[in-house]
Amino acid sequence: MDQTAPTDSLTPHDSSTAMQPPRMEKVCVDIEQVPVDDDPRQWSRTRKTITLWIVSVATMVSTVSSNIQTSSDSLVARDLHATSAQISWTLSVYILVQGNCPLLWSIASEMAGRKPIYIIASVIFIIGGILASVSRTFAMFLAMRALQAAGSSTFLAISAATLADIYEPHERGTMMGLFYAAPLLGPAVAPVLGGTLSDIFGWRANFYCLAGCGALVLAAIVFLFKDTFRRERSLTYQMAVKNRAGKLNKSSVTNRTSGVPNQIGKGDEEQASKEKVSQSGHENNVHETETKSSSPTDVKLSLADVNPFPQMWQVIQRKNNLLILWANAGLVFSFNYSLSYTCARVLAFRYHYDPLQIGIILLILGAGSIFGSIIGGRWSDHVVAKLKQHNGGEWYPEMRLHSAKPAMLWLPVFVIGYGWAAEKRLSVELNGVMLFFTGFFAIWIYASTLAYLVDANAGRSCFAVAMNGSFRGTLAFVATEVAVPWEDALGVGGMYTAFAGVLIIMELLILLVMYKGASWREKCVAAEAAKDASK
Repeated sequence: MDQTAPTDSLTPHDSSTAMQPPRMEKVCVDIEQVPVDDDPRQWSRTRKTITLWIVSVATMVSTVSSNIQTSSDSLVARDLHATSAQISWTLSVYILVQGNCPLLWSIASEMAGRKPIYIIASVIFIIGGILASVSRTFAMFLAMRALQAAGSSTFLAISAATLADIYEPHERGTMMGLFYAAPLLGPAVAPVLGGTLSDIFGWRANFYCLAGCGALVLAAIVFLFKDTFRRERSLTYQMAVKNRAGKLNKSSVTNRTSGVPNQIGKGDEEQASKEKVSQSGHENNVHETETKSSSPTDVKLSLADVNPFPQMWQVIQRKNNLLILWANAGLVFSFNYSLSYTCARVLAFRYHYDPLQIGIILLILGAGSIFGSIIGGRWSDHVVAKLKQHNGGEWYPEMRLHSAKPAMLWLPVFVIGYGWAAEKRLSVELNGVMLFFTGFFAIWIYASTLAYLVDANAGRSCFAVAMNGSFRGTLAFVATEVAVPWEDALGVGGMYTAFAGVLIIMELLILLVMYKGASWREKCVAAEAAKDASK
């Protein structure tokens, strides 16, 4: 399936047309390759590494925040006079808010840039942590945890788009794998950190700690982070410019036909006649502009100029995206999230472990996840390079999904193995081995499919990752709520066998996209281009 990228070329004028007015000619280029000032992909390795570290650490703090209270739930319940059911809601609400707020943060970052949104979100996260630590009622505590989740969600959504801003597609698998190792470390160390702080200083110290970490992240963003967003490479921004131009043209026509003097500023009128954005039938979104048009650096847009719902709809209406969102965010990540929760219950009730011991065992799961993210990311780049070579130097995003095949074979095996090892109360060491490889293969798949979402949604990767977060948060909420009833009804072994069955369905969805996704995606791009051309 050869897919050739459009080339960037201009039709030269011969001498006979030299004195004629310049013609308006269209130039089609891959929007990810549009020339920009201070191109982030041309930054030095040092600058890119600093960016990678900042967003990775910020995302790790976000995931630490979600699990840090796990070890001290009983202390929180006693101090705030809350029931076990109410305490469980703090986790569920946190997941739900953290998963769905990125839809708002993403559109804001496509207008204002990454850095301002990171700063605003960090401030919200810090305020939420401080107020949670001084809460005297459960209602206030729950509200502040939701506020913390809203702030922390930014890094989970925009960080992947930030990496897409600075790395070329052939590097993204490796870099996504390295990046995702940090947020995977968060849930692993959070119970140990939370348990230690609670034992020494009380449960409120957990949230003072989070506020302090948030302040460090804020300082790093303010003083070390350089904004990676470039409006010329954002489909969201370009479509907003096009919509503004359409409104200005319509207003101009109305004024002329009604005899009312045109009140549109000269700069806006010129911009309205110049800016055009469209898509071609190429697999990536294409930026189409006039040879005489200027870059949109002088266009001032606000959130009022952007309707995020069409962008979100364009992501999920593509069958390849929808199936990967269900498989990747919905099934793989929600299973992995509920695994930490159910594993803690098993260790507490069947092995009578205390919070610190549980936290140490969960570190094994976290270690497997980290190795899976790093190795899976590197392997995906290796597979893409190999398949690209076999395809005459041409590549398409679905190539990356082939890298998940080894992990898809082994993941259900280790999930079932862990479930029945826990059911029969076999040695903790055996449980640890099963947990390590369960995390390893689950996140191997997740790293490959997340990189695919970015590759397959050029120009709107921020929205794709935000939708990924929404699916992840919503289905992780559901998985956490159903895990305990499943365990009570089926036992530990039966519950994890059922989870393995769900994961096999997930793998079938990935295989379907692997072999049919390219044709689905091309049809959607062609339909979007035709619709855009008819306007």
